[in-house]
Amino acid sequence: MADELMNKKVETDYNAAQIQVLEGLEAVRKRPGMYIGSTSASGLHHLVYEIVDNAIDEALAGYCKHISVTINPGNSITVDDDGRGIPVDIQPQTGRPALEVVYTVLHAGGKFGGGGYKVSGGLHGVGASVVNALSQWLKVQVHKDGKIYQMEFARGDITQEMTVVGSTSRTGTVVTFQPDPEIFDTVVYDYDTLHTRMREEAFLNAGLTITIADQRTPDGPSKTMCYEGGIKEFAQWCNRNKTTLHDDVIYIRGTKGEASAEIAIQYNDGFSEFLLSFANDVHTPEGGMHETGFKSALTRVVNAYGARTGAIKGDDRVQGEDCREGITAIISVKLTDAQFEGQTKAKLGNAYIRTLVDSIVSDQLATYFEEHPKTAKIILEKAMTANRARAAAQKARDSIRRKTALGGAAMPDKLRDCNESDPSLTEIYIVEGDSAGGSATQGRDSRFQAILPLWGKMLNVEKAREDKVIGNDKLQPVITALGVGIGTEFDLSKLRYHKVIIMADADVDGSHIRTLLLTFFFRFMRPLIEHGYVYAAMPPLYKLVRGKTTRYAFSDEERDQISGEMRKDNPNAKVDISRNKGLGEMDPHELWETTMNPETRTLKRIELQDAVRADEIFTLLMGEKVEPRKEFIEQNAKYVANLDY
Repeated sequence: MADELMNKKVETDYNAAQIQVLEGLEAVRKRPGMYIGSTSASGLHHLVYEIVDNAIDEALAGYCKHISVTINPGNSITVDDDGRGIPVDIQPQTGRPALEVVYTVLHAGGKFGGGGYKVSGGLHGVGASVVNALSQWLKVQVHKDGKIYQMEFARGDITQEMTVVGSTSRTGTVVTFQPDPEIFDTVVYDYDTLHTRMREEAFLNAGLTITIADQRTPDGPSKTMCYEGGIKEFAQWCNRNKTTLHDDVIYIRGTKGEASAEIAIQYNDGFSEFLLSFANDVHTPEGGMHETGFKSALTRVVNAYGARTGAIKGDDRVQGEDCREGITAIISVKLTDAQFEGQTKAKLGNAYIRTLVDSIVSDQLATYFEEHPKTAKIILEKAMTANRARAAAQKARDSIRRKTALGGAAMPDKLRDCNESDPSLTEIYIVEGDSAGGSATQGRDSRFQAILPLWGKMLNVEKAREDKVIGNDKLQPVITALGVGIGTEFDLSKLRYHKVIIMADADVDGSHIRTLLLTFFFRFMRPLIEHGYVYAAMPPLYKLVRGKTTRYAFSDEERDQISGEMRKDNPNAKVDISRNKGLGEMDPHELWETTMNPETRTLKRIELQDAVRADEIFTLLMGEKVEPRKEFIEQNAKYVANLDY
């Protein structure tokens, strides 16, 4: 696969005639969110992805073998590739150098039918000009035809015309840019975020070498990644903290016309499915036609094998979700006319890709099962066990409905509901313990705030199937109160509160409760997190009292700052500082003012930006393997302050 990637050339010259201009660069600085999603940290990092995507396009075309990404001192970014180099000759439509057009004209690039790229992952060709428009300054050097061409810009405007600044024996493009602090909420790059994305790109492009380095400090981290096994290694990496059911990775690949697809499959002993799909190296978190084709073919092949071997009799069938229990699958398709739904490319819409993926999975997976009966039997037995567990889960649902009034409409006994019926105006606090629940109930605003106390040790759902979750007396009240159901019955439109707030003590036990609840939401109600409905309340760590003045601090730094402010008129004044041990120790008024009052509280929205990392962390912290968890604790213990034992 690596040799095919590097040797597959686009059969055409890449020159200025292939740079097609659609419209001028307008309004990017006024409406940056339309082009990069937001001006938060995610938008900041998106700038890097856009430039890297252009280099990846060169790799997909077979011309680029190495890409390096460097975070420079001052948080500027340099992306260096050894591709052909952006064309520098005169672009016919504008009469200007193609390099200038690419960086100053929106929708200019080799991806609009000019023949420059057959397959492209760039953001509809707007990447380079958008990054330029949103940078305080940008410098691009093109190594081409033995010369080094250079242009410089400031906030999208040219500050140095294209100039030959030297000679070279290499080819490629080097882009350095400084994000504009007038645009972004922060201009400080996170190495781990960029490293994760670059690792993903290296997995998806077998044989491509990607280097990521942080040079902001003398001993900053750096990593060079190259995976000859491509997505097969990706699947193994995703399962590295899990117990796999078969050592080999099932690899499927096929082409039709100019479209291609490859799939890597490996099962583990867990109960969750983990599908990652990509189109032209762009992650499609909402799936699309490539996922649909894969799912239908997988279900069909597993049932056919079960029927042929006699394990599945008559009209019995395992369902799609049964076949995907414990699966890790990477689906990567490449196509010339990718049709994404929305600017963020969350879902792939090309119908013919469904047919391609369905066809190759049907043929090659069936052949694999015939040639590897031991692995096929393991997968089939896991699907059949999941099928029985799903039936047990349905019985548990039916039993609960029979026990409650109006087909399940009765709310949990401990729920203290609010008066407002519009979900968009309501919030529910899931509180650790009856004592804290009592304080929260007394301190709340009952018009829009509901309280649900939890008690006893909660089930670790990382190690449980749906039937055990539904019947669990600690989790059933949460399921009932939220109203959305779990598993196949999950329906986000039935959510009864648009803020689901986890409120636990600011200590180790509280952190454990939060982790257990978040594991439950991630594994069984993931759309709640994906759509931004889940929050963590941030109770204060310290209470500071001087005379009749009381203030609260949420960190050690804030404690010291407030203490100094309270002594500013008298350095020797006594300030009583106490550590808040539990929510139940706060009186209702204190709990309202510090943790529940929308005017004064601090809430942290739980976000799910990286599904791979989230799955990894939940598996590591809550899974069966002890050694990876021990290693994680040893590496991160130094970051934990004021640990309560």
